[in-house]
Amino acid sequence: MNQENGQSPFLRLAETDNIAVAARKADEGAVLPGGTTAKARIPFGHKVALEAIAEGAPVRKFGQIIGFAKTAIAPGEWVHEHNLAMGDFERDYRFSQEARPVNVLPIEEQATFEGYRRANGRVGTRNYIGILTSVNCSASVARFIAEAANRSGMLDDWPEIDGVVSFTHGTGCGIAGSGEGFDMLKRTQWGYAAHPNLGGVLMVGLGCEVFQIARLKELYGLGESETFRTMTIQDTGGTRRTIEAGLERIREMLRAVGAHKRETVPASEITLALQCGGSDGYSGITANPALGIAADILVRNGGTAVLAETPEIYGAEHLLTARAINRAVGEKLIERIHWWEEYTARNMGEMNNNPSPGNKAGGLTTILEKSLGAAAKGGSTPLNAVYEYAELIREKGFVFMDTPGYDPVSVTGQVAGGSNVVCFTTGRGSAYGCKPSPSIKLATNTAMFERMEEDMDINCGDILDGVTLEEKGRQIFEEVLAVASGKRSKSEELGYGDNEFVPWQVGATM
Repeated sequence: MNQENGQSPFLRLAETDNIAVAARKADEGAVLPGGTTAKARIPFGHKVALEAIAEGAPVRKFGQIIGFAKTAIAPGEWVHEHNLAMGDFERDYRFSQEARPVNVLPIEEQATFEGYRRANGRVGTRNYIGILTSVNCSASVARFIAEAANRSGMLDDWPEIDGVVSFTHGTGCGIAGSGEGFDMLKRTQWGYAAHPNLGGVLMVGLGCEVFQIARLKELYGLGESETFRTMTIQDTGGTRRTIEAGLERIREMLRAVGAHKRETVPASEITLALQCGGSDGYSGITANPALGIAADILVRNGGTAVLAETPEIYGAEHLLTARAINRAVGEKLIERIHWWEEYTARNMGEMNNNPSPGNKAGGLTTILEKSLGAAAKGGSTPLNAVYEYAELIREKGFVFMDTPGYDPVSVTGQVAGGSNVVCFTTGRGSAYGCKPSPSIKLATNTAMFERMEEDMDINCGDILDGVTLEEKGRQIFEEVLAVASGKRSKSEELGYGDNEFVPWQVGATM
């Protein structure tokens, strides 16, 4: 009997659930809620049947369907890939039926942090100089400029500048000069060029690529200034001369960028990207709902929380449409779901290709199960808007952005949309960091937190030991304020963020 202090090692998450989840490794014979016993050893985070489940019958977790029994499942039997399968079912979208007004605190009562107020009124949490590339052909030169600037000593007299970082990518040419893929790249590049966490921007191109810098400048009304400069390798005269010219342009930015000082601003200036990666069976029980509570606190303080990863809300989208502020917002979310169904089909995939092998080893079996846990990051406030990838986020409150589930691509879109802080939950232990927006890592279980403590900022595994979700949510919110004010997150201390800029590539490469 694997029990401690007389307590069952299993959690039943809703009264209608016909499975429970192992809160720790449970041996054969461990007592389940309701009195039956486990028929086999159940790994940490995995599921066990609480009652007989007929072949083809739905399996429920969180009070929701996570799949259907491949074969008859006996009480006490381990429930995973061998006997649980993905299946479609009718969703009741109940548009806007659960949207409840939020009492946003008056600005004088809102929490505050120390941020960089920019000339256009937006607020940054960091003060980087960024080097953007229009095309992969200029990626190495951009990296050479950033590396040379950071080791030159030119930043020594400017403590308010966090560093020079190059944002390189693998596209920009060999693509159509219009259409969906081009528009995504355009929004992403403009979103970073205008991001409040970048005090200065240098954009470097090759010169002959499809994605022309001049076209971007004209489209968005970007002009050369002391904090925004552009150049191409071909016009400047090759690699060496471009590096030298780039360093000179950065040197010319230092005074303007370094003059920015942190000042007290309300928490309503935070746009928080909600993210999860390397999820496990406890993501939806500990870290994700705790982050959802932190998101609710931020929304009540006038801020913005951005849920994303459309494939990872698949099967839970009806929970979000019920919270949509109006039917149009809910229907826009469903339209994006249908786009994904068609997108995966034409690329000979399926929505259930996600979860990953690591997710499954951590106890997740189907995308329906993963999505129900992932959606918990969004808290409980109304869904105010649905955005396309890298679209500028304008509404306050809880919003959604259409992105892939692949973390670097997803966060790149959220940051391009304006997110100035990231909260990233993980159960398996994702090693991830972000520039220019700092990433706070939330561990779903104590064992992983202790194993990877140098990478994790907050342990949410202690929720299993009695810490309430409300206490943990408040802790996360306070950490968001601290990191927004300049405290370095663990991933920042390790130097992450230079290689995690990954724009979503959609369409043919020619």
